[in-house]
Amino acid sequence: MIAPATGIKQTFYNSFASFLADSGFGVICYDNRGIGKSRKGSINDGNPSLITWGRQDMTAVLEKLKDLFPETTYHLVGHSAGGQLVGLMNNTKNLGSMFNFACSSGSIRNMGFLFKLQAYFFMNVFIPINNLLFGQTNSQWVGMGEPLPKTVATQWSQWCNGSGYVAMAFEKEIDKHAYDEIDIPSLWLHATDDSIANLANVKDMISVFPNLKSEIVTLEPRILGFKEIGHMKFFSSKNKKLWNYAVSFLNENLK
Repeated sequence: MIAPATGIKQTFYNSFASFLADSGFGVICYDNRGIGKSRKGSINDGNPSLITWGRQDMTAVLEKLKDLFPETTYHLVGHSAGGQLVGLMNNTKNLGSMFNFACSSGSIRNMGFLFKLQAYFFMNVFIPINNLLFGQTNSQWVGMGEPLPKTVATQWSQWCNGSGYVAMAFEKEIDKHAYDEIDIPSLWLHATDDSIANLANVKDMISVFPNLKSEIVTLEPRILGFKEIGHMKFFSSKNKKLWNYAVSFLNENLK
């Protein structure tokens, strides 16, 4: 199950998904509600939020994967929000392992000074003004994927500004979750040229999973022979040799 980043369409992962399929895996990609092909009518129809993305959309996609490929083991590849929201799923007990790339708390306080200013403007000026004027956040105007439903963008801003991504909503917007129940093996990759998922923010996100078996791998683009990896380009076919990290980890955890 390939769980996408915030506002990123399923087609972005097509090459990576095909690589996994060619490596012997059954694969499913999807658009969260309000994004891509899952948008029906108004962008805000169907109550799209980070919480409904995790609790309802991700849960339903895993159930579909189980229907398509019964009597096997199931694993999640999370990109950014795709790994952050896994603890909101109602069926996490069916997951055997989790491979995450660029998955972190996204906490503004842990970012470098210049990027912190950009992130603060986006989260605290751009999002509120867009939501007020358009009823959605036009994140595509600043190269941040698809337009975002109003509540998705609002929660994203609140959680990145807060003391802990997702965790700050526990016992408030989130009454039930499975973050403290997940004890599967997990591998967390991030790149040194990713200003969002830096090491501090990756560790910050892992701390929300108190019983998770986790390992962090830090990718140095120049040492690995890449011009850049950043927050998105792990999934670029130009960086295809990085995909063996995922295949090796998944093969090790098939049981």
